[in-house]
Amino acid sequence: MKRSLYAIQAMLMVVLATIMFAMPQSAQAQNIGDYGENQVIDTIFRGQATTLGANVFVGLSTAACSDSSVGTEVAGGSYARVSVARSLANWAGTQSAGSSTASTGTGGQTSNNITISFPTPAAGWGTVVAVFISDASTGANIVVCTNLTVNKTVNIGDTVSFAPGQLTFTLQ
Repeated sequence: MKRSLYAIQAMLMVVLATIMFAMPQSAQAQNIGDYGENQVIDTIFRGQATTLGANVFVGLSTAACSDSSVGTEVAGGSYARVSVARSLANWAGTQSAGSSTASTGTGGQTSNNITISFPTPAAGWGTVVAVFISDASTGANIVVCTNLTVNKTVNIGDTVSFAPGQLTFTLQ
């Protein structure tokens, strides 16, 4: 089964992320997960179909992440990873932010076209220091993770979301 390179873009990335609370907090990724690296190598160079499902899952951590660990994922207080379908509608093509057609650009960048909203915290989530994307709603494999440049304490009732265009992936 042939998967488009657009679907693989979510695996080869440098992430610039912003979590919206009272004001944006920016982050920059340094880690493509071991799983993400293996998916790219096997799909592009070895002719294997990707094992990524139809969705990726965005999560938050209270300890630094790496290519082999999400750190310490937020737990309790109504926290859950957010499922986002891998689609042209949900992720921008490389030609421009907000585009919903197959990639034709030269900058190697995609971003979320939709708001990615976490459940409202029913209890404090602690200080969020990292954002990650995995292939399942719990446990699972890390596709990519990023440590925030500014940590954010999440309290009961806070709004935690990525507005369209704030979760950006660049392939170079």
